[in-house]
This record gives sequence, structure tokens and C-alpha cells, in this order.
Amino acid sequence: MEFKVSKALVSQLEKHIVAKNDSDLAAMLNDMHHADIAEILGKLDFEEATYIFKVLDSDQTAEILLELEEDLRENILSRLSPKEIAEELDELDTNDAADIIGELSQEIKAEVINELMDVEHAKDIVDLLRYDENSAGGLMGKELVKVNENWNVLTCVKEMRVQAENVSRVHSIYVVDDDNRLKGRLSLKDLLTTSTRTPISEVYIKKLNSVNVNAEDVEVARIMQKYDLEAIPVVDELGRLVGRITIDDVLDVIEQRDTEDIQKFGGTEGLDLSYTKTSLLELVKKRAGWLIILFFGEMLTASAMGHYDGEISKAIVLALFVPLIISSGGNSGSQAASLIIRAMALKELQLGDWWYVMKKELFSGLFLGAILGTIGFIRIFVWQEAGFYDYGEYWIWIALSVSCSLVIIVLWGTLAGSLVPFVLRALGMDPATASAPFVATLVDVTGLIIYFSISGMFLIDKLL
Repeated sequence: MEFKVSKALVSQLEKHIVAKNDSDLAAMLNDMHHADIAEILGKLDFEEATYIFKVLDSDQTAEILLELEEDLRENILSRLSPKEIAEELDELDTNDAADIIGELSQEIKAEVINELMDVEHAKDIVDLLRYDENSAGGLMGKELVKVNENWNVLTCVKEMRVQAENVSRVHSIYVVDDDNRLKGRLSLKDLLTTSTRTPISEVYIKKLNSVNVNAEDVEVARIMQKYDLEAIPVVDELGRLVGRITIDDVLDVIEQRDTEDIQKFGGTEGLDLSYTKTSLLELVKKRAGWLIILFFGEMLTASAMGHYDGEISKAIVLALFVPLIISSGGNSGSQAASLIIRAMALKELQLGDWWYVMKKELFSGLFLGAILGTIGFIRIFVWQEAGFYDYGEYWIWIALSVSCSLVIIVLWGTLAGSLVPFVLRALGMDPATASAPFVATLVDVTGLIIYFSISGMFLIDKLL
């Protein structure tokens, strides 16, 4: 069952903090999972959270650090000495330690590295700090088990025992040559069932997925998802094994990527912190830019309406269907944009697939437009015949105007929504920027022009 932070628990912890009952605090929290403790600390103020953090054992607090919200972790670290921070990092894998050190100032960063007890651990962390945080190198850890292809099974087992002392979890056994070039992986089953004198070169599996150290983190996530991998080895330009990436690191990338795409698609910039931790001013800053742009876009809609004020004054009935017309076009565009952006994110579509998409969406738009156009025509017919509303003697032409407009506008919205992401990708921009509000605004303006142009064709010498 998932842990939930209760007000009673928080209140009890606060009382122990005030009374400085350190033993009671430790007794309450020591048996909890580090992720649950991090959630509890997030409900306290910075001073209280830091107090509890210092009460707990370092082997537990190291894992808690990783689960904290960035602003809380920053405040706790600012209240710790370089030596205390180093003690926490000594308990972590190299990639996690590098992530935390990367958040520190240059001055504190150097002091913390100098305080690390394990020299090899410190060297590995420094090596990881040189990689971009959004690359495979920025995700990978140095802790892994590797064996030489020239060893026999007995030597392999002995060496693995030594290496395993510095590895918290063995995800895979990698096989390298004398130059540390990745050759394959070794199955634990084969290792246990093969004669101790058998060379590793005869039993290891040569087929192995790997990623380059400079690969983008989203590409790493895609490969691991595709092949359902728990871990993946990382190699340099020469094919040498330099680290490994585990699924827990990739899950964070996937969550961050999807969250950012959803926020962009809603017409806002990606938030740096969670919604609950983002300040009011920051929320306004992240959302105001797109709202202003879209507002100016909608002003074009008003201009388009103004251009056709003569037609509207002669046939006021046309104005009744403006919301219906433009919302249908905007909705169809938003649907298409969301499908294409997601397909691009999953690598199902590439830039060169625009022609295939356009042909497919052309027919989709026609069918969808025909469905809505038919419904629109039937609606006007039923309302007129049932006496719900009198559209006048030319109601049949009004119905045809609305019906045909819906077909064309839904078709246009579908094409616009599906092709705008390709245009943005060609310009080197993130396709997620082709958000629903942007596409909807584009279709709103052009939809009005289409609607009144078609109405003019049907109603000329009648109402107009």
C-alpha cells in the first residue's frame, strides 16, 4: 500500500523537533522507505527538514537526498558543511553523486570533492561531471561488473567477487577485450552451468545493445523502452566500456520529457519545479508569453469578423454558427497535432514522412469534415422543421453553407495541425511547441475567412 503523509504525523514530528527528541524522531523514521521520508520532509519548513535530516543515519539520508524536491535539497545542502556533504556522497553511486555535486557552486564543489574518502569514487565523479546532463554520459554510473573475454570461468568468478564489493546491484555482466572494448555480455546461467576451465570467449553473448556516451538522454530512454532493458552499457567513440545506465535513471528522463511536452502542448513553458513548488511569479512568467502571443493571434479573428461586418449585418443568422465553425476547426487541428507530436516523440515519424502524413490526414480530414458537415445540416433541418428556430426562407442555403464550411474547415484544421509540427522540426524547433492553442488560433482566423467566403457563394443575391 502506498504511503500517505497525514497531518497527525507531521504534527507529531514537529512536536519532537521542538522538544529535540532526536531518539523519538529516529525511531519514527528509521524503518520508513527513503522516498516516504523525502515526502514527509517536503511537508515541513526548511529548518525542520534540515533538523530531521541531521538526526537520521547517513546511509539513509544519502538516498533521501535523491528523492527531495530540488529547492528543498538545495536548502538542506546549504546548511551542511563540505565534509558532511561528502559523507552523504560516499554512500551514493557515482551518477547520483555527480548529479548532486553538479547543483553546487564551483567553490563548494571543489571542497566537497576534496573531502571524499574514496579516491577512485572521487575520480569517477569528476569524470562524470564533464558530460552534458542531458546526454548518456550525464546519466551513466561507473559501477558495473565486467570480465575479460580471455579469462576462463573460474577466473571470471573470482574477479566478479572483487568487483561486486563496489557495486550495489549487478544488472548485467559485461565482456570486454584487453583494450576495454565492449564485446558482449555474460549470462549468469551460463556462468553457473559451464565448466570452470571454459574460456569466456566460448560462452558470452555477442549480441548486445549499447549507447554512445554522447547520445541524447531521450534516445537512451527510447532504446531501453524498445528493448525492455533493465540496464544498458555506455561506450565511447572507440567502443570502450565507460559506464552503464539503469532503468531508474531513465524513468526520470521519461517523466521529465513527457511533463515538459504536455506543458508545452498546453501553451506554457516547461516548469523547472513541480507545480506545488513553483512560485506565483514564476507561474505567471511561464504562462504569460504564450498567452500574449495567442491574444494577438485572436485579435486577427476580431479583424476577420470586422472585415465581414457587412455580410453579418445583412445575414445575422450567419453569426449564430461562428462558434460552431471555428471550434470544430480548432478541435480537429488540436487532435491532429497531438497525434503527430506524440508519434514524433516515439520516433514513429521522421521529418521525411510529411508527405505520408499529409495524404493520410487529407482523407481523415475529409471524412471527419463530412461527418460534422452532415450533422450540422441535419441540425439546421430539424430545428427549422420542428419550429425550434426560424432561419428564414433561405434556410436550406444556410444549411448548405454551414455544412460545406465544416467540411473545408475541419479538413484545413486537420492538415494544419498535422503539418505544423513538421515545419517546426525543419526549423530546428521542438514540435511540442505546436501546441493546441497555437493551432487552434491559426485555424480560428482562417476558418472565419473560409466560412464567410463559402456563405457568400451560396447566399449571393439571396441574403447578401
